[in-house]
Amino acid sequence: MKETMKKVVIHSAGSYDRLRVEEEPVPEVASDEVLVEVAAIGVNYADVIVRMGLYASAKEYVGWPITPGFEVAGRVTAVGPDVEGLSVGDEVCALTRFGGYASHLVTKAAYVFPRPSSLSFEEAAGLPTVFFTAWFALCELAHPRPGAKVLVHSAAGGVGGSLVQVAKILGTEVVGVVGGSHKVDTAKSHGADFVIDKSTQNLWAEAERLAPTGFDVILDANGVATLRDSYEHLRRAGKLVVYGFHTMMPKKGGRPKLLKLAAGWLRTPRFNPLDMTNQSKSVMAFNLSYLFERVDLLELGLRDLERWIESGGVKAAPVTTYPLEEVARAHADIESGTTVGKLILIP
Repeated sequence: MKETMKKVVIHSAGSYDRLRVEEEPVPEVASDEVLVEVAAIGVNYADVIVRMGLYASAKEYVGWPITPGFEVAGRVTAVGPDVEGLSVGDEVCALTRFGGYASHLVTKAAYVFPRPSSLSFEEAAGLPTVFFTAWFALCELAHPRPGAKVLVHSAAGGVGGSLVQVAKILGTEVVGVVGGSHKVDTAKSHGADFVIDKSTQNLWAEAERLAPTGFDVILDANGVATLRDSYEHLRRAGKLVVYGFHTMMPKKGGRPKLLKLAAGWLRTPRFNPLDMTNQSKSVMAFNLSYLFERVDLLELGLRDLERWIESGGVKAAPVTTYPLEEVARAHADIESGTTVGKLILIP
């Protein structure tokens, strides 16, 4: 009898009840693929947007039904005939364009790399997506110089914490922004030089105090709530990097509110190239799920990641674990905006 696997399947857009754990046969590997028996799975806010039916690349590449998930850690149990450098039994991290919420994952060998020995499976599973997001934002797009002033929104989260760490490795001064007092210490532990707690402080008044002439780089996944002010608080030649629109989404209930979405879309600033030219400021944006074809960039980022883990510059985020069967609770928690670090599913 063929071996079976567990996976989370979403058959149509909706709330937490759409997350169903199902069983199916373990797939075969193609010539350039590996099969990973998954020990831990990283949860990302993008997975929530996939479940709601609002993630453009999920519609473009998969459709319904879909299994969310971009990152895992586990052991290789099969390799395709053209795969080099990976063997059965290797402990690895892996990226995947969807499909990660499963006990077994088939993905291209190019997206698989050794698990750092200093990290547990749970810590390693929460590393690939957030790190490569941070690496691409800073090393490929923003290129801050040593001594530059960088502001990171959501600095206690998975991506935010990685952005703080990479920005510090690049020699910048980092101001982290968090939404609650319980997140301040986490942002500081990532290396933030200063932390603004929006729950007790005026965000932009504090930002102006810390950077009177503006910031060289601001990294923003909030969307409409902060984008305009983020742009206004850049200095000349400053760069705003956009990689999400979280504040348009609900914090509870699991379903998008159409009126809030429409209002957010209408209020989202449109940056005029003529104005940007005169003000000498830049706006850059990306979605990691559209970059899987750029294996050349993945290899560059991987080299940096390995080097920085060895030197201690990159450390894993604190993790909170959930059984795979409690995936709905993990989604509710990450939507709430109250979590810190990475949420991890255990299949």
